[in-house]
Amino acid sequence: MIDWEEIEEQDSIEELKKLKVFLFQENMRISQEKKRLDEERARIVKLQDDFLKDRVVLRDELDELNRRTLAERKRLKEENLFFNKKMEILTEGFRSLEEDRRKFEREKKAYLERVASAAESSGDADASNVAEFLFRNIGANSLGLRKRYKDLLKIFHPDNLFGDLELAQALTKEFQKRRDN
Repeated sequence: MIDWEEIEEQDSIEELKKLKVFLFQENMRISQEKKRLDEERARIVKLQDDFLKDRVVLRDELDELNRRTLAERKRLKEENLFFNKKMEILTEGFRSLEEDRRKFEREKKAYLERVASAAESSGDADASNVAEFLFRNIGANSLGLRKRYKDLLKIFHPDNLFGDLELAQALTKEFQKRRDN
């Protein structure tokens, strides 16, 4: 701190000039320091404002991300339920197919046993019995009958590798018999 009484006691003008210069320089330094501090304060205020804006933007982005996450979880849950329903339907379908296959195998075995016993009693298991078996469960529906006939003929036609002339003729006779009824 400046002692003014001591300055007044000194009568030297030279010293007063030095003191004036010192005070002027000190005043200029303080002004510059004040200006620098004001600029620093303005920069800090701007940084605070930017920080608050960024915080608001981040909060909005987090809210949007949470909303999307919830929507995606809901969609995945619905897809999982849909998948489980599809799986149940497929499982039931395969179970039904397996039951039908077993039933068909039992019917086939029973029919072959009947044909074999009939062949033993009559002396031969002719193609007409096989043709009759192949046309079973076909009613008077002409479209279904014709389709079955064409499909069977594609399989057992004599020109095919494993075709059978006798069976093809028996199929034709059975088809004509059922068509005429």
